Amino acid sequence: MKDWFRFLTTAFVALFLTLSLTSCELIGDIFEAGAWTGAVLVIVVIVGVIWLIARVFGGGRR
Repeated sequence: MKDWFRFLTTAFVALFLTLSLTSCELIGDIFEAGAWTGAVLVIVVIVGVIWLIARVFGGGRR
């Protein structure tokens, strides 16, 4: 009886999550967060490279 109750509880939770979360919305949110993270990292790398080049070649002026 205890195993049957555990199965029903698990099935109910799985059914609730399946009906309440649409997979397209979830995947879209994950990709959107990844796109913003990637864009920020690209900008940080570009600024870092520009700063490094300016530091190496423009270091004569003090």
